[in-house]
Amino acid sequence: MAATRTDPFPHATAAEALPPELVARTLRWMEEEAPWRLRVADFYEQWEMHLEAETIPVGLEDLMAPATASHLADELLPTGRGRVRLVEVTAHRMTAGQTIRVHNDFRPGGETHRILIQLNRGWRDEQGGLLMLFGSGDAGDIRRVIRPVHGSGFGFAISGRSFHAVSTIREGERFTLVYSFREEVGD
Repeated sequence: MAATRTDPFPHATAAEALPPELVARTLRWMEEEAPWRLRVADFYEQWEMHLEAETIPVGLEDLMAPATASHLADELLPTGRGRVRLVEVTAHRMTAGQTIRVHNDFRPGGETHRILIQLNRGWRDEQGGLLMLFGSGDAGDIRRVIRPVHGSGFGFAISGRSFHAVSTIREGERFTLVYSFREEVGD
């Protein structure tokens, strides 16, 4: 069951977002075979890949299944929203020295909600890679820190105030699945 909060912006956390066996298979694939591409932007550097239902490896199809997206949205997206539609699933891999600075993901007409699934067995705080939530765009305005615990989930409503960042990776590799949704308008 997810725990929801509204400060500093609407979000939810869950200790177990996906079945443990699916998480284990996904992490093994990410560590050994996934086709990563380095992405450098003005506020981050990380390895990325876009997941497609047609090209996902055998045994990982459930990552892209409509039932999975629906379950994640029901469990981890803040209440008070309308229906949402899955827009894309990506994966991120961060290595030593990489960081994501304070940002809010907000783009007019863009995604409205996001869910992060952590795949980091045995992660320790001293490795870095902590998800930080902010009350503003000021890096000194940290309101909450969330550890990238293996199998856990974090969902939030994207807005002009959904400021977050990931602290610098000091050692190891930090893996995350990112489910992006758009709220459906009208019926």
